[in-house]
Amino acid sequence: MSRHLDENNGELAGDGLHDGIDARRAQWARELPRVDTRGMAILGRARWITLAARPRIEAIFDAYGLDTGEADVLFTLLRSGSPYRLRPTELYKSMMISSGGVTNRIAKLVKAGLVRQVAADGDGRSLPVELTDEGMARARQAFEADMAAESEMLESLSQDEQRQLASLLRKLALSLGSSQSLE
Repeated sequence: MSRHLDENNGELAGDGLHDGIDARRAQWARELPRVDTRGMAILGRARWITLAARPRIEAIFDAYGLDTGEADVLFTLLRSGSPYRLRPTELYKSMMISSGGVTNRIAKLVKAGLVRQVAADGDGRSLPVELTDEGMARARQAFEADMAAESEMLESLSQDEQRQLASLLRKLALSLGSSQSLE
């Protein structure tokens, strides 16, 4: 009979669902029974889910001639709304990466004809980046394909379970200070 550690109290439960995290927690419970492994039950699974989902998502981006970082820039510009233009500083703050990382991504996207940098209000120090028509089309198509794949990945959860999980993850992200407010 498969048993796993209940996420609420760390004790073995018999609901029939188990995964590698349960096995690791059972091993730790045996070796270091006073160590609380509830964090592993959540954060370990979040990491595993991210690692398991990445190849499928990256394959979608690749089908549109993009890597994950390039898709991130295009999606950030697209969700910013018309005129689909941001300064490099606004991009890197929104994406939470270094300014050098954004600069490299912008250069690749300019070369590919997906974005352009335009002079704005006589300020040549920080040229805004905007989507080209091709960049907008590719961003929309790639984002729609990505969201369809992510929806498929969630099909084992009911709509209510998806809402509950999203709410709990939001609460955790905010408590960790890892979620930005997009005002």
